Amino acid sequence: MSALVLVAVGILTGLTTVVFGFGGGFVTVPVIVWVDAAAGPAAATVAVATSSLVMVVNAGVATAATPRPVLRRLRGTALLMVLLGVGGLGGAVVAGSAPAWLIHWGFVAYLTVTVADVLARPGFLRPAAGAGAGGGVADGSGAFAIPAALGVPIGAAAAFLGVGGSVMTVPLLRRSGLSLGTAAALANPLTACISAPACAVFLAVAHGTDVATRVSAVGSVDLGAAALLLLGALPVVVLLRRRPPRIADRLHASGYVALLCLVLAAMLVRTP
Repeated sequence: MSALVLVAVGILTGLTTVVFGFGGGFVTVPVIVWVDAAAGPAAATVAVATSSLVMVVNAGVATAATPRPVLRRLRGTALLMVLLGVGGLGGAVVAGSAPAWLIHWGFVAYLTVTVADVLARPGFLRPAAGAGAGGGVADGSGAFAIPAALGVPIGAAAAFLGVGGSVMTVPLLRRSGLSLGTAAALANPLTACISAPACAVFLAVAHGTDVATRVSAVGSVDLGAAALLLLGALPVVVLLRRRPPRIADRLHASGYVALLCLVLAAMLVRTP
C-alpha cells in the first residue's frame, strides 16, 4: 500500500513541478515523514534528504524540457545560481544535526508565512500597482526579479526544510509581472541549483544512527521511496512539458495558494 501511495504522490509531484514549479518538496516531505515514521526521530531528516533527490531529478527534467526562449530570461543570473547552491549546501549540513521538531515546525512556519504573504500583499492573486503587463522577469531597472544577495538565504532555508525554494522564488518572479506559468517554469532551474549540492551532502552522510537499518537508505536518502516517487513523477513532467496545460492565470494563482494550504494542513495533522 505504501508503494502505491508513493507512486500516486509521485504523479502529483510531477504535476506540481510543471504547473507550480515546486519540484516536489512541499508534497513529498509530509508523505515521506509518514512513510518513514519507523525511522523515529530521524524521519524528518530522511524526508528532507529524500525530497532533495526527487527535486533534483524532477527540476532537471522539467528544465531540459522548457522552451529555450523562456530559459533565456535567466541570462545574467550566474551569481544568483552559485549563491543558491552555496546556501543549499549549508542548509543541508545544518539539517543533518537539527532536531526533528525544528525541521517539522520550521516547515509549518515557512508555509504559514508564505500563505499569509501571497494572500495579503498585492501582485500574486491580483496585479500589483505598476506591475509590468508584459510578463518580464526584470523590473523597471532591467534587473532580475530575485537579487543575487538573496541566493544564500533562499538556498539555505530551502535545503534545510527540503522544499527547493520555489515558494520563495515563484512569488518574487510573479510580482515582477510574469504569468504564474512562466514563473513556475523559471523556478525549476533555480530549484535544481539548490537541491543538487544539498542532495550530495545527504547522499554522503547518514544523519541519525537508526536511518540505515530501518529504510532503504544511501546516506540519509531513502532510495526506495525516491524511486517510487520518480516512477510516478517523470512521465507526468515530460508529458506536461510537451503539452502544457492551459490554465487561466487567476485560477492558476488560486490553485497555487490552495495547494500550499493543503500541505500545511497535512503537516499540522502529523505532529512529531
